[in-house]
Amino acid sequence: MKTLIERLKAGIITDNPAFMQVLGMCPTLAVTTSANNAIGMGLATTAVLLCSNTVISLLRKCIPSKVRIPAFIVIIASFVTMIDLLLQAYIPALHAQLGLFLPLIVVNCLILGRAEAYASKNKVLPSLWDGLGMGLGFTIALTMIGVVREILGAGTILGLQVMPASYDPAIIMILAPGAFFTLAIIMAILNALRAKKK
Repeated sequence: MKTLIERLKAGIITDNPAFMQVLGMCPTLAVTTSANNAIGMGLATTAVLLCSNTVISLLRKCIPSKVRIPAFIVIIASFVTMIDLLLQAYIPALHAQLGLFLPLIVVNCLILGRAEAYASKNKVLPSLWDGLGMGLGFTIALTMIGVVREILGAGTILGLQVMPASYDPAIIMILAPGAFFTLAIIMAILNALRAKKK
């Protein structure tokens, strides 16, 4: 049980994929224009991580080492396709907002990295918890960036007005540079806190 909790903690805090490992930057920067988009992409990625880590861990002894990367990609692509079709059917507005970045989860280095570095070498339960921890860490990171960008760029959170009517939104925050500024500031704060803790 201790190992499982450590895997969860590592994904969320100590080895956070977006803030500490700087993985999955394409969706991190592209879809975090709002908290809704960030949460949707984070949860979709978490679902794919959970499913692919589990299946890869189950098949780790059956997959020949020479074809492991293509095999991992086929497994990951299968789950991404399922998530893509489910979102298209049941949450079409979110599917439209995430657009091309949803199918691009297949080549997200976070998912392939966890398959190669952890799931292919460990049993099912730790791999499942690793996927959950990394997925939640990624979701939290995206949500933090999305909330900051939405508040400053639109004056809303989850579509609800939170800033006074007199607030003049900083449109740059919902554009590409805003993603870089927000990510850099959050990472700087986290690095300063880590340095202070040491």
